[in-house]
Amino acid sequence: MKVSELGEFGLIERIKAQLTSPGNDLIEGIGDDVAIIRTDSDEYLLATCDIHLEEVHFRREFITPYQLGQRAIAVNISDIAAMGGTPTHFLVSLGLPAETEVDYIDQLYRGMERAAKRSGASIAGGNITRSPQLMIDIFLLGKVKHDLLITRSGAQQEDLILVTGDLGKGAAGLRLLNRQTTDKDEMIDAQLLRTAHLTPVPRLPESRIITRLQTATAMIDLSDGLASDLGHICRASKKGAVIWAERLPISAATRRAAALTDYDPLHLALYGGEDYEILFSAPQEMVAALQQAVTAETGTPVTVVGKIVSSAEGMKVIIADKPYPLLAQGWDHLA
Repeated sequence: MKVSELGEFGLIERIKAQLTSPGNDLIEGIGDDVAIIRTDSDEYLLATCDIHLEEVHFRREFITPYQLGQRAIAVNISDIAAMGGTPTHFLVSLGLPAETEVDYIDQLYRGMERAAKRSGASIAGGNITRSPQLMIDIFLLGKVKHDLLITRSGAQQEDLILVTGDLGKGAAGLRLLNRQTTDKDEMIDAQLLRTAHLTPVPRLPESRIITRLQTATAMIDLSDGLASDLGHICRASKKGAVIWAERLPISAATRRAAALTDYDPLHLALYGGEDYEILFSAPQEMVAALQQAVTAETGTPVTVVGKIVSSAEGMKVIIADKPYPLLAQGWDHLA
């Protein structure tokens, strides 16, 4: 069997099954985006990593080294944010073709430094090796108070499902990267969406407010697509979910880009991925206060998009009052 047949998440489960049981200090390990490690203090240690490989995750003609540095850092911060945590220290490993210009690396690190500083974290070290393609592998440490930790496994039946910001913009931006346009309005939309894809902004301030209120029951960042990432919450919480398609926050720019590229905006919102918004669940009676607090302090809207149901009901999306299966699929690195 090839790894492409098994798929990314199937391979992860296979690897997990072959390893010995972790020690008592590991609260959450393989299978989540962030490892949670018990310490002697009142805070948990958080650890995550993410890789950017040339011609797989990015193409040099589409992204400047400065943008690439920002992006590589931002996607790791997003994982820590989804736990309610605070990023602290980055380690950066680079695989470099020998012909890489030194100025390219200077600009790459300027982008990484800017993104790291915005989060309050610092770059503490790393490693460099020769590689046929440019590779950036980021390892990030973070921390979270015991009583502020939010995982994927706490969603309760009848909880509402909420999402920050808007959906589909990352995938729409990717679709537009190859497209040239001369229409002024289309150019404005294209620039906004391409920027959203190339340099996503992690919802760290929003996640801090959500965790501070201590009413969210489960949380995840949207890297692989709403359907896929909601599937992680449902599996970890042993629940199902219903998504109301008409309530999904899809911007006018994303809808115009979908029309321009002959694509369904609903598909972009559900399966496109790389939005790096925060998806979370909360008891119905707590939702209004959560929405008000996040929007008042950050300006970011928070939208109710569905409801947690029993595991027997599975995952569904309601379109024009008709239920359809919501497949927990999205970006798969090995597909």
